[in-house]
Order: sequence, then C-alpha cells, then structure tokens
Amino acid sequence: MKRLLTAGLLGLTLSLGAQAAIDTYEFADEAQRQRYRSLIEELRCPKCQNQNIADSDAPIAMDLRAQVYRMLEEGQSNEQIIDFLVSRYGDFVLYKPPLTTRTLLLWYGPAGLLLGGFVLLGVVVLRRRGKKTAGTSHLSADEQQRLAALLSQKPTNQAPRDKKD
Repeated sequence: MKRLLTAGLLGLTLSLGAQAAIDTYEFADEAQRQRYRSLIEELRCPKCQNQNIADSDAPIAMDLRAQVYRMLEEGQSNEQIIDFLVSRYGDFVLYKPPLTTRTLLLWYGPAGLLLGGFVLLGVVVLRRRGKKTAGTSHLSADEQQRLAALLSQKPTNQAPRDKKD
C-alpha cells in the first residue's frame, strides 16, 4: 500500500513539474532583458481574464512571448511591438487602453455613474426636506382651526385608568 501511495505521489509531482515550463531566452545585454520583461508584464493575455503574458501558461501567451522576443531581436522598438499586438488583438491586450472615442465609456463611465448617484441622492433628500417643511401649509385656515380643536380635546371614549399609589 505504501509503495502504491509513494508511486502515485511521485507521478503527481512529475506531472506538475512538466507543466511549469520556463522560457529561456538569451539576450544581448541586460537592457534588452529589461525591455522584454517590461513588455511581457504590461501586455495582457488574450485568452486569460486578467493575467499578463508573463504570468500566463496559456499557449497563446507562450506564442506572444516568443513573438515579443523575436521582434526585440529584430531591433524593433517597444512602440512598434505594442502597435503590432494591438493591431492583431485589439486594445484588450493593453492594461491601460488609450483614450479614444471607443473607450470613453470605459474611462469615464464609473465616474459618471457615481456622480449621477450623488445627484439622484441629493434630489431625493431635497424633496423629502421640502415635504417636511411644508407641514400643514396645504390646509386652509378653517381646516387648521378644526385640526387644532380636535387635537386639544380630551378623549372621552377611553376607560379611566387605575392609579396606583
């Protein structure tokens, strides 16, 4: 039984280790390595929800890392590499999409909704205050006198209370 358990754990360990492939690229200098790291960390994986291509294990992320490496080796600038990937995959590959007419709602939508909520809250509060200050002003003078008379009368239909001394 122990041998079976040991063999199962060993097989599981080996299968997990095979999935953690590491990209090994050779760079001309440390500056190029830093450019590569910054690029793959600022580009989002098209398949993953919220992972950059540096952290993603998706096959497309591996392909994009290889593409970025190839373009760096060809001497292309960061802007050229980003423009190529945006033209191919759209603004989704950028964590900070540019401010364009298509992304206005993305950039200013949350602030607009928050501002609209505050305006709506202010309107509701002001309307309620207006109703409270108006009070009985909608009653005529005759109706106000009758109301005052009714409120000043002592109740006659209640049973007398027992006093405890």
